Order: sequence, then C-alpha cells, then structure tokens
Amino acid sequence: MSGFFNISKLGGRIKPKRSISAIRPLFLCQPYCNNSIVKGNFKTIVQLPKYVDPNEWLAVNAFDFYNYVNIFYGSISDFCTPRECPNMSAGSACEYFWMDGQKKTSKVPASQYIDFVMNWIQTLINDENTFPTKDGRDFPPTFVQTVRAIFKQLTRVFAHVYHSHYDKMLSLCQEAHFNSLFAHFVSFGREFDLLDKKDIVPMQELIDIMDNNGVLC
Repeated sequence: MSGFFNISKLGGRIKPKRSISAIRPLFLCQPYCNNSIVKGNFKTIVQLPKYVDPNEWLAVNAFDFYNYVNIFYGSISDFCTPRECPNMSAGSACEYFWMDGQKKTSKVPASQYIDFVMNWIQTLINDENTFPTKDGRDFPPTFVQTVRAIFKQLTRVFAHVYHSHYDKMLSLCQEAHFNSLFAHFVSFGREFDLLDKKDIVPMQELIDIMDNNGVLC
C-alpha cells in the first residue's frame, strides 16, 4: 500500500446505509450501558498535569489507548472473521472503507481493517520523528493532527466492537472495563479536541447515556 502511513491521506470513508433493524443494540440496554468500574467522572484524570508538556501528555495517552484497545480487540478477535464481519461496520447504518495513500478506497473485512489500523499506529509510535522519546527531540508541528487521526481510527474500532461483538464482551465479563475505557477515551478526546462530531455518530447514544450519568467530563 503506497503512502499507507501518510496522515493526510489516511482515514477511510463512511458510506451511509439504510437501517434494516429496529433491535436495540446490547450495549445500549440496561444494565450493560451503566456497567463501569469507575465511579464519578474522568475530569481529574484527563486534565493536563502541571509542568507536563501538552504534546508529551497527548503522546502518553495515545500510546495507552492504542494498547488497551488492542488488548480488548485481541480478546474477541477470534470472532471477528471475514465470514462473520465481511465489512468494517458500526451497525447497519454505518460502513467504513479503507483509504490507501492514493486516496483509493476499498471494502475490506473488519479484521483486515483493524489490522491495518493497529499496524499503522504501531509504526507511528515507533517512529522517532513522530513520537520522539530521546532528550532534545521536539514533537513535529503536525503532532496534534497525527493524534487526531489516531483517535479517529480508534473510535472506529470501538464502534465496531460495540456494534458487532459486545455480546462477546458480556460473555467474558469485560463490559464494565470496556465501558470505562471508552468513557476515558471520549473524555480525553473532548478535553483536547481530538474527536470530530461525525466520527462519534455511531456511538452517540451511548455517549449521551454516559453524559446523563455524569461519567464524562
């Protein structure tokens, strides 16, 4: 994939589809939507600590969110197969298409799409020019844009897991931890303006529930 790691050309395209089901998703049903391991909200957790460089704070948290999402997806990845998930979707009304470096979109199975996402983020994190770890190295001017692109793709992974594999999260008794991770992710994204409104549409109902419960900051 030529230009696969070019931030300005990465992101995919959403193709709206007509809803074919009125069945309420499990993650929006009681008591699952309220299950959480965190009491209160994430305000004090996501705020920039004193004397910490803002880019450093973004880098550390982006790295952590990537790792945790990867771990959770790994726990249910055996069920996310090309046969079960032939496309990358978030419910019947939202389908994601992968975009390569030439802005060519393609429909790929969810497992392949998520594999592309995780490999792309890992490559960025390992790139000293993008995520500097050595003394004297500055973050690039486009770093915030890079983190926004990472959040965009991780939002899609969250959305796919919630819409397609939440029953497996329940079977593994992971829903409280996964809900808490998502709440933390959204709170952090809000605090630093990393989430675009159109990207969170598939998860808006759950976000509204969390807002009403005072979980999100």
